[in-house]
Order: sequence, then structure tokens, then C-alpha cells
Amino acid sequence: MIRLLLLPVLLRLMRKSAWYAQSDVRPLMSDGPIAMSSPELELWQTEWCPSSHRVRQRLTELGLTYTARQVPVERTDRHELIGSTGHESIPVLVAGGVVVAGEEAIVTYLNTHVAEPTEAEQQRAKAAMMRNQELEEACPELATATP
Repeated sequence: MIRLLLLPVLLRLMRKSAWYAQSDVRPLMSDGPIAMSSPELELWQTEWCPSSHRVRQRLTELGLTYTARQVPVERTDRHELIGSTGHESIPVLVAGGVVVAGEEAIVTYLNTHVAEPTEAEQQRAKAAMMRNQELEEACPELATATP
């Protein structure tokens, strides 16, 4: 319900964001506002990348749906990423035609363009609980050391 209410606001902000003047953010093949029927989010990333993981976590906290584009391990093999975004490092978010590169820039962009839903704190708590559980399973002595 909240996501449906935020959709028009997000769409307006993303259209305006094509003018966003930050070195890691630029319009994709356009000098003006992007006309979209709905905000499309594409995350260029890998599963093993910690920065990509943190961006995926933030997208989940915000309740956003996105398409994950897997990127080759070797930078020299990232032709599709470079051709589509102009970047060779990950993560890269394409938000309705706006390219945002790097974890910090992506999280900042999301924080300024998307209102955080009330469920975000629950998502963070659940993620922290699962991380602790994984650590305790990997290192059983941690389970006895923590209260």
C-alpha cells in the first residue's frame, strides 16, 4: 500500500534527478528529464561483492523492486556494464535512466529520493539477526561468548 502511494512521488523525483549534479551520478544518454511510465531500477552487481550486498540490503529496506544484473569478475570482461553505464566498477544503479556509481553514492541517492517505509527497521533487525546466526554457526565459540 505504501509503495503504491510513493510511486508517483518517486517517479517525479527520479525525473527531476536527471539534472542531479554529482560526479558519480549522470543521466544515461539524455540531457533532460527522463519520461518513464514507472521507475525502473537496475543494479549492476555481484553476489560476492560486500558493497553490492549493502546496496541490495538498502533496496530491500526501502521495499524497492529491482533487476539484478550480474557482472563478470574480471574488469576486462565487463563490456556490457561499461557500454550500458560508462563504469567498470560495481555496484552501479540505473534508476529510470540516471546512472549512480558506487555504494556511498547509491545509498545517498536512495536516501534522498525514496521515503523510508515503516518496515525498514524490521528489515534491518532481521538482517542483523541472520548475520549473527551465520557468524555463530561459522564460529560456535561466538555463541557462548555472547549473552
